[in-house]
Amino acid sequence: MVNPTSLKSGGKAADLPGAGDTARSGAVAAPPRVQARQQLNTAIVQASMSVAISSGNEPLALLYKSALTGINEALAPDFGPDAIQNAMGQDNTPEGTAGRIVSLSTAFFDAFKAQNKGMDEEAALQKFMDTIQGGVEQGFKEARGILEGLQVLKGDIAGNIDKTYELVQQGLQQFADSKRAPPAAANDTNNTNDIA
Repeated sequence: MVNPTSLKSGGKAADLPGAGDTARSGAVAAPPRVQARQQLNTAIVQASMSVAISSGNEPLALLYKSALTGINEALAPDFGPDAIQNAMGQDNTPEGTAGRIVSLSTAFFDAFKAQNKGMDEEAALQKFMDTIQGGVEQGFKEARGILEGLQVLKGDIAGNIDKTYELVQQGLQQFADSKRAPPAAANDTNNTNDIA
């Protein structure tokens, strides 16, 4: 299984140290979540040893991956593993990163509502937003920890992460507000009825 933090070099999980050791030893395989976490940890260690983060945008790419990993884990019980797929080679500015985090995570709202048909609209929206927010918080916390471990969480990098977090929060709030707002056509109809 390739996780969202695969290295840019195109490395696959099977190429990582320890991948496949369980199959060779005949031991019982760990649950998929444990395997994914082990692969993530291995990839982080390998990346920290072989990749020097020198570009101002690279830490935001790492932030994006970590945030999506957290969101994927939060969505996994309802939508299965890797609900949101990571895309490399994109705009890694705070605006671009925040935009992808918001758009990819909120895109699952209709599917979430379909799986929770018994909930009213507001309750479904609140539960969905709580789920997404938990994933975002976890992802940002992990990303900050990784960047602190690499000793690059300072200056512009720290500022960009803070800005990205703020933009994600704004985007999620705008999404929730848009779902709560009455449709414009309904307002026009109501106003017409009031005049008549």
